Amino acid sequence: MATQLKTTDPKDQTGVKDQVSAEEWALRVDLAAAYRLVAMHGWDDLIFTHLSVRVPGPEHHFLINPYNLMFEEITASSLVKIDVHGHPVMETPYLTNPAGFTIHSAIHMAREDAHAVIHLHTPHGQAVAAMSDGLMPITQTAMLIRDEIAYHHYEGVATDLDERERLVADLGTKSAMILRNHGTLTVGETVAEAFIKMYFLERACEAQCLALSGGAALLNHPPQGTPEKAANQGRDGLKLIGNMLAWPALLRKLDRADPSFRD
Repeated sequence: MATQLKTTDPKDQTGVKDQVSAEEWALRVDLAAAYRLVAMHGWDDLIFTHLSVRVPGPEHHFLINPYNLMFEEITASSLVKIDVHGHPVMETPYLTNPAGFTIHSAIHMAREDAHAVIHLHTPHGQAVAAMSDGLMPITQTAMLIRDEIAYHHYEGVATDLDERERLVADLGTKSAMILRNHGTLTVGETVAEAFIKMYFLERACEAQCLALSGGAALLNHPPQGTPEKAANQGRDGLKLIGNMLAWPALLRKLDRADPSFRD
């Protein structure tokens, strides 16, 4: 159940940097940046959906958004450190939503490489999630990410802990998932990697919706073998692009627009 302690103004949250390790602070900055970027791209859903990252250490702690802040308000200090059940492990003035961590906790605990998890409810992602064919290999963007996508059937709002086992089984070793009739999800060894995969997945979903607006009969399908070739190119390429190239550029863009995510 959500709990409120005292205030909800992110500007009032100070001193967190002095309470955590340098490694955790760097993760806080990256995750806060990802929240701001999700808002900047118009992928947010008011205060709903979550992005999370695992904090190094044996305690199995995670960072996640305060439930009562808009994504463009989130800062490194305002992120809430929680346990595997979604309960805060540091004093926080913000609301928490343990039920919202159900999907994330399942993946974090089952996949050692899933340090970061991003889950969205965008209109284009939900539209493709509602299509029987799922993501189709009709654009380069889709082909680069499509081989990494798993599917999970809709079971209602994700508050049932029993669903976690089925969700993890469906994800398997993939790094992206389309939650049927629900939305999109990506995982990564870093926040940067999870974000760039989500960028490609969301762009592919948007392009598919636009392409199908003219009717499926008008689609131009790629030559045989090229979707597989593009998938192989994307498998390693997206990780390199995300960590080494795109993410530093995105951080510079945020710094120019509003560097308060680093607070």
